[in-house]
Order: sequence, then structure tokens, then C-alpha cells
Amino acid sequence: MLQPKKSVFLAMALVLMLAAVLSACSKAEPADPGASASSGNAGPKEKITLRMTVWGSPEEVAPYKKAIQNFEAKHPSVKVELQHIAADYDTKLTTMVAGNDVPDIAMMESGTIAFPMAEQGKFYNLQEFLDTDTEISPDTLVPNITYSLEPGNVIGIGPGPESFGLFYNEDIFKDAGIAPPPSNVADAWTWDEFVEVAKKLTVDTNGKTAADPDFDPKKIKQYGANISTWWGVYSNFIYSNGGDFISADGKTFGLNQPEAVEALQKISDLINVHHVSPSPVQSKNIPATNVALQTKKVAMTVDGQWASAALAQSKFNFNVGVMPVMKEPVTTVVCGMFSIFKSSKHPQEAWELLKALLDPEASIDMLTAGTWMPAPKDWYTDPALLAKWTENLDARPSGYKEAIVDVILTKGHQTPTGYVKNFNNIMDLVNPALDKVWLGQQTAQEAMDSIAQKAQAQIKGRRDIKE
Repeated sequence: MLQPKKSVFLAMALVLMLAAVLSACSKAEPADPGASASSGNAGPKEKITLRMTVWGSPEEVAPYKKAIQNFEAKHPSVKVELQHIAADYDTKLTTMVAGNDVPDIAMMESGTIAFPMAEQGKFYNLQEFLDTDTEISPDTLVPNITYSLEPGNVIGIGPGPESFGLFYNEDIFKDAGIAPPPSNVADAWTWDEFVEVAKKLTVDTNGKTAADPDFDPKKIKQYGANISTWWGVYSNFIYSNGGDFISADGKTFGLNQPEAVEALQKISDLINVHHVSPSPVQSKNIPATNVALQTKKVAMTVDGQWASAALAQSKFNFNVGVMPVMKEPVTTVVCGMFSIFKSSKHPQEAWELLKALLDPEASIDMLTAGTWMPAPKDWYTDPALLAKWTENLDARPSGYKEAIVDVILTKGHQTPTGYVKNFNNIMDLVNPALDKVWLGQQTAQEAMDSIAQKAQAQIKGRRDIKE
């Protein structure tokens, strides 16, 4: 009787040993490496390497390094090789891709190489990751920072959105006895109100303002405003006036349409009629925003919020208000993006890395310095998180929360590079024509009509609608 019992115990022991061996094998070789990566420290035992390329100054690269450090600590089986391409980024990355020396994840620019590469099928559709991820979705991000080849095919997500505001020298307004630009969008100046203030703050060498009949526009020592002729700036006013670069159905060139033409003409009139903003030629003698405002060469300027960093370092009384409104308040949202190459053998790990790069905690130094804004929406809506990057900081003056933070969430508009197909070829026609407008040689209507036929031939549709 004893022998049979001993045999049963031996058989049970063998079964338990076999189960233990099978369990160990299953942990060593996961069926889905991606599932392991997303579970943090339970990553695959086999060491893998992700390659990543970025551009930017050393200050901009520092947050990436911190994010990578945090990511590697959470995913010990993954090593990230960061390749910083300081100059000629697009050319060098294109050369790398052509030579099959492709990184797993890369910083991309929507206006240059991102969409051409996406059209060649180079990138993973990030929508598929967003659809299944439990930590991040489009609703958790600031609007207009995802870029899509077409609806449902996301090719990149921006780590740091940027928007525009009306920066100004507080002392100039105080000395002139003029109320500064409102910060609340509900109180935003109309375009005409903005022009009238700009006239009073444009001063010639005889002390006459542009509102004075004896004003000499050839001897201006202080401009009331500086509106750049870069599309990133004037697009704010095209959208504000109800215009667009392309029609809603994606079939028609839009810049020769009444709403866009009126916005472009009003900007030209600042230069050539009201003499309150420098022409492109005169702008060559206008320094960067921080110096121009500090030295009182300019009283107000429309610029990206990234100007806050240099303004804070200049140590003078600056502030920011909401931009003047033509019909509706709008701010264009611009940013670079991170894309994952389809040649990556570790897409899920690359996705986890991309999420780590969006973490504001990694870039907190850039946020508090004034250079970046966070990508997650809760860093704008949660008072404790918002305070981390906007309160008691030189780079975040009193008007910042209303003029920049509130506006980007409620009045943001995606950059035209994000939805206008063939944007660069269209602008190759538009830019030379607009030069004549900025110089006062043609009206906006004449200039846009003169290239409309050729521009129309370059219209290939919109990326934000199904065709």
C-alpha cells in the first residue's frame, strides 16, 4: 500500500515541476513585446535599443535626455540612443532614411519632410496606438497638436504646442497714458482699436505720433506695432477674419477670396498706409522681440509664446495681451512632432518612449523658462499643474494665463501645414506675390489674383477631410 502512495506523490511532484518550468519559459519569451513594454518594469528580458533623432539647442535637447532617463528607468530592458542633429536636420534625416539608416522615432516638421515621408508610407499610424492606450488619447491632449495624413491616420504628435499673443512694453503704455492690450479674449481689441493705439505709439524723431498730421513716416524712432509677414503670424488674422488658405471642400485656392484678402490688406496697411509697423526692408533693422521691446524700438509685437523666455531674461516690464480680433478670436497652434518609423522592430516600445517625451515633468525647466508649453490638457485645467509652469515666474507675466493659456484651449486653429496638401509648393507662389503687397506695390487682391491660376493648379486637397 505504501508503494502506490509513494508513486502518486512522485507523479504529483513531477507535474508541479513541469508546470514551474513551463511558467518560467512563458515569462522569458513573451508573445507580445509591446504588452511587456506597456507594463513598465515587467519588460522583456532581451535588451533592445531604440534610436531617436531630434533637432534643437542644447537647452531644448536637455528635456529629451531627461525623458529618456525616466523612460529607461521604467523600462530597464530598453536602451535609447539619442542622435542630436544640430544643423541641416531635414537633409541629414532624409539621407539617413534613403540609406536605410532609419531611426525608430524622430522629431519631424510638418511643413517640410513629415508629410512627404508619410505619403511614402514611412510612419506607423499612431491612431492605432491611441485607440488602445489607457493613458493617453486625443481628448487628453491640447487640441491641434496631432498631425494626420488623412482622417484616422495620425503620423505625429507634438510634444510642445506654441501659440501667439500680443507682447508689449508696459512702460511705453504707462508713459503714454494709454491702457495696455486686454488679456481676456472677451475684451480683445478690434482691429480698428488696435490700429488707433498703434498710431499713438508710433513716434518719429521729432516726437510726433502717427496720429499727428505733421508725423514724418520716414523718420520713425518707435513703431507702435510689429506684425511679421511670416505666414505663421498672418495666418492668425486670416482665420480671425473667416478666411483660409484653401476652401472647406479642399478644391479651391483660398487666399484670393474676400476674407483672406481683407486680412492681408489690413496687415499691409499697417506698413504702407498707417506707418505703424515696419516693412520687411525696415524689419532688417529691428532686433529680436525682446530687444525691440526693451529698447523701445517697438511698443507691441505679435509673436509666438516662445518669446517669453528671452523677454524674461531681458529684465524689463513686459506683458502679453490677447491679439486684436478681426471677426473671431483665433490663435494658430504650431509645433514639431514625434513620428515612429514603420521600419522599427519595436513599435510598442517606441510608442511608450513617445509618451514619455510628452511628459511635462521631463521638460519642466523649459516650461518654467518660457520656451515651451505642455502637451497634456490637464496641465492647463488642473490648478495645481497649471501653477507649476505659470505662477511666480519671470517668463509668465500677469496676462499670460488669459491671453495664452485660455486662448490656446478655446480658440486654437491648426497650422495650415497640418491640413493643406502641397502647402510648400503653393507658398512658393504665394510668398513672392505677397512681397509686393508688403512693399505697397500691389493690393492684396491684385497680388493673389495674379497667382491664383497657378496656385489653383497646385491645390491637392485637405488632409482633414475624406475625399
